[in-house]
Amino acid sequence: MAQLRQDYAEFEKRETSLLVVGPEDGAAFTRYFAANSLPFIGLPDPTHSVLKSYGQEINLFKFGRMPAQLLVDKAGAVRFIHYGHDMTDIPQNSEMLALIDEVNLAELPIAN
Repeated sequence: MAQLRQDYAEFEKRETSLLVVGPEDGAAFTRYFAANSLPFIGLPDPTHSVLKSYGQEINLFKFGRMPAQLLVDKAGAVRFIHYGHDMTDIPQNSEMLALIDEVNLAELPIAN
């Protein structure tokens, strides 16, 4: 999450909301976000309902919930999904920002 915080201004420039979903309960999530000054939205998912909706994997041999990143456009369509194979398998911010630029460009109205 520190990686996301580092480039948060770049995501904001692209009118992109960041939502981090985690397995903790609400109180633990609130404490973690406050202690780390995270500027984006955190959604506790202790029952794994969001995880199940998007097919995120749980692997108990690799410390639980594997990372997953999704890019959802303004219409609500999922445009990109990356399921990590371990806790370090996360796309770089530069890759996500480039994908956001592509999606935003595709959504621009065609000028007459």
